[in-house]
Amino acid sequence: MAPPLLLLQDIHLSLGSQPLLAGAEIGVGAGERICLVGRNGSGKSTMLRLGAGLIKQDSGTRFLQPGTSVRYLPQEPDLSGHATVFDYVISGLGPSDDRSRAHTLIGQLGLAEDASPDRLSGGEARRAALAWTLAPDPDLLLLDEPTNHLDLPAIEWLEEELTGSRAGMVLVSHDRRLLSNLSRSIVWLDSGRTRRIDRGFAHFEAWRDEVLEQEERDWHKLGRQIGREEDWMRYGVTARRKRNVRRVAELAALRALKRETKRSGDTLKLKSQEGEISGKLVAVAEHVWKSYDDRLIVRDLNLRVLRGDRLGIIGRNGAGKTTLLKLLTGGLTPDQGKIVVGTNLQMVTLDQQRATLDPNATLSDTLTGGAGDMVQVGNERRHVIGYMKDFLFRPEQARTKVGVLSGGERGRLLLAVALARPSNLLVLDEPTNDLDLETLDLLQELLADYPGTVLLVSHDRDFLDRVVTSTLALDRDAEWIEYAGGYSDMLLQRPQSDAPSAGGAPRSVAAKPRDKSGRKMSFKDQHELKALPGEIENFRLAIKKHHRMLDDPNLYSRDKPKFDRVTAELNAAEKALAAAEERWLELEMRWEELGA
Repeated sequence: MAPPLLLLQDIHLSLGSQPLLAGAEIGVGAGERICLVGRNGSGKSTMLRLGAGLIKQDSGTRFLQPGTSVRYLPQEPDLSGHATVFDYVISGLGPSDDRSRAHTLIGQLGLAEDASPDRLSGGEARRAALAWTLAPDPDLLLLDEPTNHLDLPAIEWLEEELTGSRAGMVLVSHDRRLLSNLSRSIVWLDSGRTRRIDRGFAHFEAWRDEVLEQEERDWHKLGRQIGREEDWMRYGVTARRKRNVRRVAELAALRALKRETKRSGDTLKLKSQEGEISGKLVAVAEHVWKSYDDRLIVRDLNLRVLRGDRLGIIGRNGAGKTTLLKLLTGGLTPDQGKIVVGTNLQMVTLDQQRATLDPNATLSDTLTGGAGDMVQVGNERRHVIGYMKDFLFRPEQARTKVGVLSGGERGRLLLAVALARPSNLLVLDEPTNDLDLETLDLLQELLADYPGTVLLVSHDRDFLDRVVTSTLALDRDAEWIEYAGGYSDMLLQRPQSDAPSAGGAPRSVAAKPRDKSGRKMSFKDQHELKALPGEIENFRLAIKKHHRMLDDPNLYSRDKPKFDRVTAELNAAEKALAAAEERWLELEMRWEELGA
């Protein structure tokens, strides 16, 4: 077995007096794709920085195979000190690296080579940082939230680029679709420790839940054992002295073990404060046009948003999604046409720039409005410390300035502020940025149970599929079209897409192929349509069979070659099933279109 490109072993690291990593480990070999998952603040970014050699552990081992080239993409890249984007991208190239790749990546990402880094938007800065990261074609990629501030075309471009890369990869991301499509192994960082499973992200949640259930059983078992020993201390200490000393020592060791055993942290509590019932019509747009600086943003929009709708809005960065939100909520007036905003609306907004958060205010003052120690949560007054705990903030953070909070903590704070207010309309502009997977799960559940209306701008494909009931997508020439369902449903319904490339230039997404005659399906396609259900069922049976084999917890240690073979066959079967289902759907839709 080849040695790993990078190995972090038995890593311990404390921030001040607070231990962050306690024996964490990760190893990545050539071509491996590992997703590193864990809650905000668990130390994922720290692990990547340790791997990149930017910080040093308190104890433990960092091994980097000699000659290995490493590129680390931080959450907030620093582009300062460079006159142009091109200067920045080539700044990390070695003498033997190919400069033409830098030109190619900058072009594919839709950036101007002579643009000043100081004037780039958040999405443009992220694309420039990606070009810098990928330009030298490194052996090892350490990517921290690479999709933050990227629009959907750029995310899909990045996914395709990483899929074709031969580099070893450690990926931290909240984008489930990206993780599912790319990852081959999972490292879960929890309470300073790491656990690994060599399966894709699609298997993570079931595996995590099994681990947590076992930990809970072990915790209760340890408690019962301590209880028995304490009973003996009270009633059975009159036995022989030598045995007494041993059992007293064992009890002390059990108590120490329970103190040192870190259970997975507290649970985030998300609950919206229900407002009054709004009118049935929330927003109606009739022949709406809107331009900025002679640039057309909205062309002849006709749309009805009803109470209880969950409308997703998607489009490239700069397409006008935020403008559209402001139009639909009465914050902007159209150039032509009419917007009617519904009655009795109580609107709460989460903006992607988090501009409503004062970086110089303390966490406590942000929640209370600077009015003492109580937070008004709906019709209830709660102490700020108790409310903070619902959002996983520690009591000692009450006087912490907002400006020093991490991106994930600022996201949770914005949720805490917003959800304290009664509402019947939630306007969410990129709410998933920087949030961990557990918080996203809870936010998704909250929106599923929310009795009001939701307007959601997001580039998170999985989140859109799970939350929205319809999708408003930019088609072409500032024309916005509504499709039933989420992002995946929209792709199936839209025969031709003018979705932009990573950099914003239009590209064609392959339309579903039609029969050349335009009137009937070929005999070959008809035969394939009839045969596919049987093939799909065979793939499903094969997948179940392989899952049963992998359910053996001792298979990896007992027969690793068999484990690797079964895992590879499972991945192949899952890909074949997805392709067969997609082909069946394509042929079935064509059959229906032809009125067969």
